[in-house]
Amino acid sequence: MSARAKKTGADDSADPAFLTTKEVAALLRVRERKVYDMAAAGEIPCRKITGKLLFPKEELEAWLNGDVARPGLSAAAPPSILVGSHDPLLVWALSASGCDAPTLFGGSLDGLERLARGDAMACALHLYDRERGAWNVPAIEAAGLEDRFVLIGFAKRRQGLVFPMGGPKIAEVSALQGRRVVLRQKAAGGRLLLEELLAAANVSMSKLDIADEEARSETELAEAVADGRAEAALGLEAMAQRYGLGFTPLIEESFDLLIERRAYFAEPLQSLFRFFRTDAFRERAAAFAGYDLSDCGAVRWNGAGN
Repeated sequence: MSARAKKTGADDSADPAFLTTKEVAALLRVRERKVYDMAAAGEIPCRKITGKLLFPKEELEAWLNGDVARPGLSAAAPPSILVGSHDPLLVWALSASGCDAPTLFGGSLDGLERLARGDAMACALHLYDRERGAWNVPAIEAAGLEDRFVLIGFAKRRQGLVFPMGGPKIAEVSALQGRRVVLRQKAAGGRLLLEELLAAANVSMSKLDIADEEARSETELAEAVADGRAEAALGLEAMAQRYGLGFTPLIEESFDLLIERRAYFAEPLQSLFRFFRTDAFRERAAAFAGYDLSDCGAVRWNGAGN
């Protein structure tokens, strides 16, 4: 009779379906900290249950035998593409750092979907949950991305009302009623933020004169107002300054990078993170109005909970 067969019977706890971190450390003959690191990097089968890491025994045995890849992950690392929301300072940093990662700025929600499918290494996002008064984490949890990812701070940015300089000042969201407003695309965090702010002010989107075009970036948004194609928009203070536009601050948002852990420790992201610590980056950022870089590079949320 095998040792496994001898263990079965009334005392099922002798052969548990899941192992603890301590038990896995003993099995692998490593320190517990190493097990946490392996789980965070997606190198070992694990589950996060009620905030605690557990390791499915059968999957762990198969992994030790080299029979399967990490459950839930493709065998290959994600492509080195950054998706999600557009930010002018981030675009400059990607180029100046030598990171040279291709980008696809389809909006925060679009980026989350692509990241979940394994189509990208990182997603830039700024999604606000008005009920919780929190940025990004509620959206990550709602998308079911509670494993394999880490949220890194990039910047806090001032968002507000952008309007032509010299014209009437637009001081509050309710004053957008009847004005021609240019919007970002539906999956963009800026579009969703405007909807939240309008709802908080009890203003229907139907009360706005919506421009036919949609701005696919913060740059296009400011250009539409500067060129007279729109009377107002919700946009960045930095872009209002660059295009000589009026600006009324409304909210400070958290603009973060959600990163697949395997990509975090590899190039090109490491070259980008090193660049964040340089004087060149800080000096360039100082020229962008409405940016706070105090959390740049800091871990804001960790799906593994360690």
